[in-house]
Amino acid sequence: MTQPFLGAIFDVDGTLIDSNDAHAAAWHEALIQNGVATSLSQVRCLIGMGGDKLLRTVAGLDEQSEIGQRIVALKKRFFASRLGELEATRGARPFLNFLRQHGVRLAIATSADDREMRALLNQAGVEDVFFGAASKDDAARSKPDPDIVAAALAQVGLPASDVVMIGDTPYDIEAAKAAGVKTIALRCGGTWSDVDLAGALLIADDPAALLKMWRKPLEERRSHP
Repeated sequence: MTQPFLGAIFDVDGTLIDSNDAHAAAWHEALIQNGVATSLSQVRCLIGMGGDKLLRTVAGLDEQSEIGQRIVALKKRFFASRLGELEATRGARPFLNFLRQHGVRLAIATSADDREMRALLNQAGVEDVFFGAASKDDAARSKPDPDIVAAALAQVGLPASDVVMIGDTPYDIEAAKAAGVKTIALRCGGTWSDVDLAGALLIADDPAALLKMWRKPLEERRSHP
């Protein structure tokens, strides 16, 4: 499959940095310490949706309630303590460089807030390559609602038909579809099967696999003018 898109909107967690397990562990610890009985596996399968929705799903709590704010603050503290151990997903930087070299406009669409988004991109070593970025702070509703993807699309400045969303969860696929954007799903986020990701245009292992898939036809085209 050749690279046909003029713009690409990227999720961050699980897509560009291997952080989903760390998020799940941080949420689980924060919930347990605040008296919310839940399992790590229950939390893990919700990573990728906005924290406000995760908290409501797991505990029936409003993020803005007193206990909700306490859980969120504790979760952020636990996650920050793990951030320095996290690594970029395989091929993340080379893939982004490849897209930029071919004139693709790159943007971020993440349910993290601005501060955490920038910390994650810095840890992954990809903070300097994006044309625009939309976070939780730029939208009224988090994933899987389409608001953040729509905000990133507006920053890219291209029709939805010319843009692809690259993410690792069913929530990315749902949000992108509602915004009129096709999705490529990556397996590197873990947990989700290909059946879970079936709404995507294409499923690949990680950015390195997608780079290999897109680079080959372009190299062949150059060698056979």
